[in-house]
Amino acid sequence: MSNISFFIPAFNCAATIAESVGSIMETNFAKGDELIIVNDCATDNTAEVLLALQEKYPAIQVYEHKRNKGGAAARNTAVENSANNLLFCLDADNILAPDSIAALKQYLAETGADVASFQYQHFFLNDINKPEYVWSLPEGVFDINGYLAGENTPGQHGNYLFTKESWIKAWGYAEGTGALDTWTFGARQAICGAKAVVLKDSFYYHRLDYENSYWMRDAEANLWSVSVKATYGLTPFFDRIDEDFLKYMLGKGRYTWFHTRSKKPLKLVDKDEKAAFYKKLHKKIVKRIYPKPTLLHRGINKIKRTLKK
Repeated sequence: MSNISFFIPAFNCAATIAESVGSIMETNFAKGDELIIVNDCATDNTAEVLLALQEKYPAIQVYEHKRNKGGAAARNTAVENSANNLLFCLDADNILAPDSIAALKQYLAETGADVASFQYQHFFLNDINKPEYVWSLPEGVFDINGYLAGENTPGQHGNYLFTKESWIKAWGYAEGTGALDTWTFGARQAICGAKAVVLKDSFYYHRLDYENSYWMRDAEANLWSVSVKATYGLTPFFDRIDEDFLKYMLGKGRYTWFHTRSKKPLKLVDKDEKAAFYKKLHKKIVKRIYPKPTLLHRGINKIKRTLKK
């Protein structure tokens, strides 16, 4: 099986990233793997912490953004500089369980999947062994309807194993989507037909930080913007979204559709069906702009052509 390129987007995470890196390097890193960290122009002492981590773990590669570009751009920079065909993104404040990656990689290979996710997310404040609550995903093949109907999805958290080919087909992470970067990426993978599987009884630790988390400062602080950013992230795949739902996304529901998917799910259509719709629309527009001449107009035009001769 292919080796893994682990990657971490890093922004003002000096207090937590060492623990995240350790959870990769100590029991989940295999020969031939790599760890890429992208410093997204942090304003704290993240850079100094990364230098110390490189001294401890020489296999770490660090890339620097000269200006803050956001999580999606940091993730794309990492993937663009990766050497392996398997990728695993770990956020700079989350922690892998010991010896958890090998089973996930084996499950992806056995099932022929493009994405393999842990089943449980243990949300913790201070002690990883005392979760505040646990989120779960259904085991086995993950249904795309989870993304469409507002259910818990691998993309909600973004810490999962996937193939580089699925990243290419999804056009990478959608830059400009803020904290919606991982959800839109997961949705884009699903829309492109990526097979996602969930490994039974597996988990990782997801840190809670109600004041400083990417989601809290970007999405929860501006709830009106979440649907707008999700729409932007799905722009390359408008040819797969039902026309009536697309009008709703861009119109009446532009600030709310993402939050109300349980009542009004995102609706996809076949590419050929959408192409047929636009072909019909084109004919309708042509007919309106260039209407067929009436019998009287045809007669007058014939007389004019005769007189010119």
